[in-house]
Amino acid sequence: MIIKTIVAGMMEANCYLVGDESTKEVFVIDPGGDYRKIKKLVDSGGLKVKAVINTHGHGDHIGADSEFGVPIWIHSLDADFLQDPSKNLSGVFGFLLKTKKATRLLEEGDRLSIGKHVLEVIHTPGHSPGSICLKGDGVVFTGDTLFCEGVGRTDFVYGSEEDIMRSIKEKLLVLDDDYVVYPGHGPSSTIGHERVNNPFIV
Repeated sequence: MIIKTIVAGMMEANCYLVGDESTKEVFVIDPGGDYRKIKKLVDSGGLKVKAVINTHGHGDHIGADSEFGVPIWIHSLDADFLQDPSKNLSGVFGFLLKTKKATRLLEEGDRLSIGKHVLEVIHTPGHSPGSICLKGDGVVFTGDTLFCEGVGRTDFVYGSEEDIMRSIKEKLLVLDDDYVVYPGHGPSSTIGHERVNNPFIV
């Protein structure tokens, strides 16, 4: 599986190119900004973008959504964040961000194929109502739900501490210890490491 990381945008969100080595097709997960930087990596690898997938609808993860000219996929409960600066929090940071509308609304259990690989949608509300994680073969892209020794903020509008803790414990910590965690910000980790060392969930 192709996995490439780009730190993008003012809030330094992790954008991931995830795809198939044979077909060169990739998903762009959470293009928070810096379209040219992301596109340069796409072009240098001879990659073909199939779709943009947002793990949630906050501005630091959706900033370059519209630039790729491909379908935009997001959970149904965060779909309206894409065009509402008050919900996507861009207004808080002094700019009004509106992307194109989503072309596919994701739900729990959806299987997203990219070449011979599949990402499964795990609905993990808490950071936002429609936050999702994407589980592949031995990897999980956790957006702003789970970080290396941290968890996503829940003090934003529509956040819920109760929901995020339930999501982490019931949806993520049930995965095997060797699953690699690719979060929305900061370094990667493993489920096993978080199970033992994350002070918010131990």
